[in-house]
Parts: sequence; C-alpha cells; structure tokens
Amino acid sequence: MPNNTFEDYKIAVKNKYEDVRNSEYFVYLDNPTRAKLRNLCWELFQQQNRNQDDLNVFSTLLGLTFDINRRNKFDEQIDKFRPIEKYFKGETDPANVHAVNMAAILVDFEPRPFNKFRIHNLFPDDISDDDLALENQPKKQIESSGDLENFLDEKEREKGIEKGIVDEKQDIEVKESEKVEEIEKEEVESTIEEIVSKPQAINAFVSIQKNPRIKLGPRIRKAVIGVALVLCIGFPIIFFAFPAKGCMQWSGDHYDIVDCDLKAADNNIELLDPNQIDLKRIKVCDTTSFFRNEKAVVFYARSRDSLECFNQIGYHPERRSQYLRPITNYMIGKYVSNTPCK
Repeated sequence: MPNNTFEDYKIAVKNKYEDVRNSEYFVYLDNPTRAKLRNLCWELFQQQNRNQDDLNVFSTLLGLTFDINRRNKFDEQIDKFRPIEKYFKGETDPANVHAVNMAAILVDFEPRPFNKFRIHNLFPDDISDDDLALENQPKKQIESSGDLENFLDEKEREKGIEKGIVDEKQDIEVKESEKVEEIEKEEVESTIEEIVSKPQAINAFVSIQKNPRIKLGPRIRKAVIGVALVLCIGFPIIFFAFPAKGCMQWSGDHYDIVDCDLKAADNNIELLDPNQIDLKRIKVCDTTSFFRNEKAVVFYARSRDSLECFNQIGYHPERRSQYLRPITNYMIGKYVSNTPCK
C-alpha cells in the first residue's frame, strides 16, 4: 500500500531531520530554536534560487512574499517557526501542512511539498527523478494547485487511499473533545474516590435517612429545656422590669435605673451598664471583712486623705476616668485600722 498520507510525510521529514541535524547546517539544526530556524530559512532563500513550490510555501506560512529588502518584516514572523521547533524536538505533532512543508525545505527533504510527496507515492513509475513531473498525465489537470489537489484526491479515492491531512480546525475540535472527556473522567474518578474514602459519612447519612428521629440523652434534653425556660422567662422580666428605662443615675451610694430622657442638673445620667448597675458605696471599719478566700471583696479609690470603698470592681461613679482597685493590707493598715465601727 502506498505511503502517501500526511502522517507518512511527517515521519519522512522528521527522519530526514535526524539525518542532517549534524551536517552542514548543524549550528541551526542540532539544538533548534525558532530564532535559529528563522535565520536558516532566510539564509537558504537568500543564497539559493528557490523553485516556485518553495516560494509558495514561504508566502503561505509567513503571510508575505520573499523579498531580500524586507528582512525586518521577515524577522517579525519568528512565532511561525515555533511549530517546526517543537516538531523537530519531538514535543508536538504538527497539524499544519504548511509548517511541515517549511520543515522539509529547511532539511532539504525531497519530494516536497506534500502534494508532490503524494504524487511520488501514487505514481512512482510515472515520475522522473529530475523534476518529479507527471509524464503520462494531461498537463491541464495539474496546472494550478487547486486542480492538482482535486486530481490527487480523485486518484486517491480510486485507489482507496485516505488523504491523511487533519484540518487544523478539525484537529482543535478533536483535541477539545478529548479534553472534555478527560475532565469528565477525572470528575467521575474524583467522585468515586470521595465516596470510597468516606464510608463512615455515607453510613451516617444513610442511618439518619432511615432513622430521622434522633434520640437525645437525658442530660442534653434537660439542658435544652433549661435554656428554653431561661429565654422564655428572662425576656419578659427584662421587658417589664425596664420598660422604657435604658439609663442609670448615681444617687450618692448606688445607681438608680431611670429614663434616658430624664433631665438631671449634674448631667450624671448614663447608659445602663449591666456590669456597673449593682455598684454600691460602702462604709468600712476595723472589723470589716475585706477578703474572702484570700481575694478582695472590697474595692477602693483614694480621695484626698481617705478611701472611698465599694462592693465591686468597676469605675468610680463620680469620676469615670478613675478605676477602682482591689483593697490591700497596706491600704487597710494605713487608712482603716484605727477606724472603729459606729
């Protein structure tokens, strides 16, 4: 069976590259980069009289005709040589026939371009070694590239041979389809792994579905009931105890809860503070119990040569910037020891 497919053409060009990579142009081909391949292309087209097929490949791939005076414009086309670089390095399998045709030029592969390669394999006995021209076919049938393409397609169909070129758009669609299938496969595998790795969670879920009523222990049940009672009873008490009173006022030795709209001469009305509302000024003497379990239960603030004592920690109700301190034995000995109770 004739080896005339595009895959055969790519294999043949790649084999030619391996043969010549260390020959005359090894500087460009041994470790190819797109810049080196671009420079080799310019050198080949500049130094040699290229045939029309090579010139057609040049203009088709690069989008401009070869002109010795347009080197700068040519140098801008460096990315067009990227598929050839990866093709020579074995990193990708190019789907662009024009890129492979340019690769064939760079390694001087014959027969080229691809259509001549197809002809050579379809009619090996009808082609001379000098110009690879058809000897027994009417010339009109192959005057233009379009006629040649149609002619080759027809002959290949007659021989039952596939053309072998993958259109770039079709190739992209195939790759995208394969990518989607791969992603779907990964998602399925990931889902299976999660299911396998979490049997206990699944069993628990199934158990809940089968037994929707979960029995609570006696302690939990009592705790839930207690919280519910506190909420139900506490809110009404707070609501009725402090109906519209959200402020407090110091009344000499304790706080009174008052309406925030109340006018006070000394402007000592402040917002209700749950931590401060129970503060009271107390009188102390040499028999007062200042400690309980070695912790102070009396708190003080110094006022000139005396102490003001209170029943809890907090800020001074008349001097809010002053914070009350726990009583100490030193302060008791200095200010209280000689103060008898009255």
